[in-house]
Amino acid sequence: MDIAGYIDHTVLAADATRERIEALCKEAAEYGFASVCVNSCWVPLASKLLEGSSAKVCTVVGFPLGAMDSSAKAFEARNAVDGGADEIDMVINVGFLKSGMTSEVLEDIKAVREACEGHTLKVIIETCLLTDEEKRLACELSEKAGADYVKTSTGFSTGGATVEDVRLMRSVVGDRLGVKASGGIRDYETALSMIEAGASRIGASAGVRIVREQDENR
Repeated sequence: MDIAGYIDHTVLAADATRERIEALCKEAAEYGFASVCVNSCWVPLASKLLEGSSAKVCTVVGFPLGAMDSSAKAFEARNAVDGGADEIDMVINVGFLKSGMTSEVLEDIKAVREACEGHTLKVIIETCLLTDEEKRLACELSEKAGADYVKTSTGFSTGGATVEDVRLMRSVVGDRLGVKASGGIRDYETALSMIEAGASRIGASAGVRIVREQDENR
């Protein structure tokens, strides 16, 4: 298994500079990462830098809280796709979910799904804020809305990915959707444990370290 192909090489820090984004894209092309995941202001640059590369351009929508109006999320997604994004990672409306407003959660995801115009959509459910029952419901609603992946975390809340959550999410979506583990994955051992639990994509800023550690363990 080549772990590089699982990794969304990520920089979402507010103070990320152009130079850091350029380095991120260079590393993605060099190591064969699945994508780079950047804030939407950097999508046109990343798209240009990765032209001809196998690495996709991923960006985040409704990030990191997910609490903005659905029309704003949809606009953000559409604008990102127009700018060259291949994949969209949107944040679910956690407050709606925890209020039992399931139809509103469903419509929120659907609005972004439509705006993605057929591009890959991952739904961040922010597992650290949810009960197991809510995690299951979030996965079910994401699938019903037409998402391609469910994703554990933004990495900006009270916790990140856990093996238990990845396993739970995989049990709900089966092989119909992908599962992305993200948040706090900083080494090869942790990344491997997530994949073994059912993750089909890993979001990490430590992608180079993870690949190098795999090489050392071969």
